[in-house]
Formats: sequence, structure tokens, C-alpha cells
Amino acid sequence: MSGHRRLAVGLGVAAAGILALAAWSWFRLCCAPPGSVAPAARAVPGERDRVVVEVLNASGAVGLARAATRRLRDEGLDVVYFGSDTSQTLDSTEVLVRRGAAESGERVRRALGAGRVRTAPDPARLVDVTVRLGVDFAALRRDP
Repeated sequence: MSGHRRLAVGLGVAAAGILALAAWSWFRLCCAPPGSVAPAARAVPGERDRVVVEVLNASGAVGLARAATRRLRDEGLDVVYFGSDTSQTLDSTEVLVRRGAAESGERVRRALGAGRVRTAPDPARLVDVTVRLGVDFAALRRDP
């Protein structure tokens, strides 16, 4: 085997190894089931306390998701998305735990001051908690 061919094969093997390691690391941090990644493997100190939230306005009231997002961020929760949920109008706010411990949903509920927590795993969502704001949160917002 010539020197150039040997070098090309070696570089190909090294590249495949690097890609495999990167894919394995990404899977462990992003897609592995909750609790399967040891706390020592977490990239950010204190990440265990981080709760990633999406807020969806299912009340029909204008601006409600933005107001809830501000409230949650003021309480140290990481809201990565807010918008509307027009599938149905809800009377009561839902706090859906998508991954992780139910305590994260309880923390979100306390910060909002409204809602019922329930577990609704959804591996396709990259959030810990989904909030679907109902008419009860709209009324709470109006009352100081």
C-alpha cells in the first residue's frame, strides 16, 4: 500500500471515529431518556436545576403567552418558545411535564400561580415542560 493511500485510509478512519464520538455525545446529552445521563456528564454546572419551558396561549386572550413568559423568566425558568395554541380554548391552564421529574412542572405551576400539573411525555419536544395557558390565567393576570 502506498504512503498516500495509507494516509487517506488513516484519515478516513479518524474522521469516522470523531463522527461516532460526536453522535454518541449528542445523543447522551439531547436524546437519552431522563435520568440516564449521570450528573457528572452534564456540560453546564447547575444544569440539573434548569427547567426548559415552552408557553402556548390556549385561552384566546391576546398577549397572554408573552406575559406568562416574563413571569416564568423572572422566576429563573428558561422559556425557549412562546406562541399560540389554537387547537382548543382551555378553561384551566395545563402544565405538562414532557421529560424529567414532576417537580419541574410543580415549579412552573408555582411561578405562574395557576394550572394543574400532569405528566405527558413527548420525546419529540426538546423541552422539560409545556404550558398551555387557559382562561384562568387570563383572569388571574387581570386581577392584581
